[in-house]
Amino acid sequence: MQRPRGAAWGECVSSQASKTSFRGPVLNWTKHALISLSFGGAIGLMFLMLGCALPIYNQYWPLFVLFFYILSPIPYCIARRLVDDTDAMSNACKELAIFLTTGIVVSAFGLPIVFARANLIEWGACALVLTGNTVIFATILGFFLVFGSNDDFSWQQW
Repeated sequence: MQRPRGAAWGECVSSQASKTSFRGPVLNWTKHALISLSFGGAIGLMFLMLGCALPIYNQYWPLFVLFFYILSPIPYCIARRLVDDTDAMSNACKELAIFLTTGIVVSAFGLPIVFARANLIEWGACALVLTGNTVIFATILGFFLVFGSNDDFSWQQW
């Protein structure tokens, strides 16, 4: 396809291409949300790696918080599968899942502090890991807020 006169590079040059590239405002919004969430996850993991791999710290004990990142959404995902959302009242299964998730998140914040108090890692590394924890758990929360509803773009389809 040739570029028509006056059209800049990257502009749509064919009416057929413009018809097929439009996906609607909902897909565009979810695409931006997914890109933002992946960027947040990358920034959080960068803080975690900086807390481990910088030459002044050079201890890899904080990588144990990766287990908490993996474990934190599991109770809520299981509860969402088992619980019917038809009643307006909160039920015990969802509350137990939120309680377990809260315990996992608090443990992820407590582990670097315990490591720093035991002199396994430096306090600067602890601060970097806690910053990474904040960003990662905010990203996980954002994922459930964006894709947690039962519409066409739900995370339950994955």
